[in-house]
Amino acid sequence: IKYVKRHLRSWMKLQRVETPITLLGSSSYIKYEPKGVCLIISPWNFPFNLTFGPLISAIAAGNTAIIKPSEMTPHSSEMMATIVKEVFNEDEVVLIQGEVEVSQNLLKLPFNHIFFTGSPNVGKIVMEAAAKHLSSVTLELGGKSPTIIDETANLKTAAKKVMWGKYLNCGQICVSPDYVLIKDSVKDKFLTECKSWLITYFTENPKQSDDYGRIVNQKHYERLKAHFTDAQQKNAVVEVGGQFDDNAKYIAPTIISQLPNDANLLNEEIFGPLLPIVTYTTLDEAIAYVNAKEKPLALYIYSKSKRNIKKLLNNTRAGGTCINNNVVHYANHNLPFGGTNNSGIGKSHGFFGFKAFSNERALIKQHTFGITELLFPPYTNFKERLSKMTIKWF
Repeated sequence: IKYVKRHLRSWMKLQRVETPITLLGSSSYIKYEPKGVCLIISPWNFPFNLTFGPLISAIAAGNTAIIKPSEMTPHSSEMMATIVKEVFNEDEVVLIQGEVEVSQNLLKLPFNHIFFTGSPNVGKIVMEAAAKHLSSVTLELGGKSPTIIDETANLKTAAKKVMWGKYLNCGQICVSPDYVLIKDSVKDKFLTECKSWLITYFTENPKQSDDYGRIVNQKHYERLKAHFTDAQQKNAVVEVGGQFDDNAKYIAPTIISQLPNDANLLNEEIFGPLLPIVTYTTLDEAIAYVNAKEKPLALYIYSKSKRNIKKLLNNTRAGGTCINNNVVHYANHNLPFGGTNNSGIGKSHGFFGFKAFSNERALIKQHTFGITELLFPPYTNFKERLSKMTIKWF
């Protein structure tokens, strides 16, 4: 809110752009104007941030909004509903609670813009519904965000940051490191560092730690447990963790290696505290592995080699990337946040969020006689020569 308040006046101004000499006598601008009535469908993992963040952008751009928060976090939804009622009139912003049927009915309405945060599968449903009304969309999705660690990386620092990024909110974060792709020669040392940092963060008994979370509901707990069972059945090695408590929906911070390529953990977004480790022998092999999957929301690189970093950046695609860090790009409002294709469409945060909820209206103001008037009919030989000259030189 503070960031938007500081910058909104400049965002709202007419943005003057260059006018070509062929339009001499005029000036050109971009006018940002509201799209209209917007729908914001938010998820359960960070309900306040991922609901009010897009709402701030929508309001900044001058829109009205209907909010549909996740039914999986009803207490948070109730609190947000109270806040919305206290701050806004119902003809400005309204929050509607309910199950998935409520979202389905809302999506039948002709909104001017829809902002959805959630899984790629549901994102496709939202986009299909929006297409019926030609509504524009911003889709903040997810996917399998890789962490690539080469042999030059500071393994202690890499482990420190990956263990924090992976197990923050019990791994239930869209930009969480989904899997680690590491040079085979440094895998064992990296695992040793990971084990050390997990004890530092959550003690030797994470279940008793106040700093370690739980899975949001039974459905997602069973989904993650099924992924773990699938890995066990395929003879994967549990390097760390592997403890479950059905009653508490507790899953210990878990690291798994030697997974076959058809393991669920290597093919589906995990969104939980299970971290697969995949090794590579050459950087080209790592690049090929990443590119064989859908474009991720985030891609993280740990390396001291400028050459390796450049090669990875130039030969992969992702919504965002951190070098020698992870997750933190989300916190920089000067950067666009969002995915690419399967991991998302459109960008948010800061000015990029303001643009997402705005129509960029092209504006030309004519001040004097325009050169283009020389090309009006009748089309004489002189005008034909003038046209050819214009095409050739301008």
